Amino acid sequence: MKILAADTALGACSAAVLDGEKILAHIFEPMSRGHAERLAPMIDEAMREAGIAFSALDRLAVTTGPGTFTGQRVGLAFMRGLRLALKKPLIGITTLEAMAAAAMDDAQTEFAAALHDAKRGEFYFQMCSRERAIYPPRIGALEEAIESFSAARGKIALAGTGANPASSALQARGAAAIVTNIVEPDALWAARLALRMPSSDKPVRPLYLRAPDAKLPGQRP
Repeated sequence: MKILAADTALGACSAAVLDGEKILAHIFEPMSRGHAERLAPMIDEAMREAGIAFSALDRLAVTTGPGTFTGQRVGLAFMRGLRLALKKPLIGITTLEAMAAAAMDDAQTEFAAALHDAKRGEFYFQMCSRERAIYPPRIGALEEAIESFSAARGKIALAGTGANPASSALQARGAAAIVTNIVEPDALWAARLALRMPSSDKPVRPLYLRAPDAKLPGQRP
């Protein structure tokens, strides 16, 4: 099964083309801005490197968030457009699931948690095993995230910008944790996870864990 995946949700822009487990193309570039300008050329480069036509793809994948408001929408809008043009199923993967999967592979653990700084003293966080997500993505204080990791048995691999403070907090509790080099989500892991999921015709929507700051005129806070 051939799949094209993209991620623009946080501090990187990436694209990957897989044929089953075989990587046909993979481009990953850290960036804090410029996702909208870089994504289309990157997708084109990845498809050229893969050596296949868009019509040969079986499905598409994209990260849905949590992430930055603009970043999430860049990737989703582009991949939704491809879905309509190609009439191929589009699978949504959370940024935290993608990071956790990469962390488990990197550290060779059975559990991983991704924590990303959400500002205002909060983190986006999610814990996964090799078989499934333990719970949906959440947002909360570091202490809340650490408490939720109690379901892990054995060492837990940590990913994201919140990995180091989480490791210190877990070690203070006597828990074993491994800080990996996984800091941002990667389309490669979004693709790998999407390959395992059933196809769906449901529209893929952005995942927002915090209400927008802006309010329409007349709305109450």
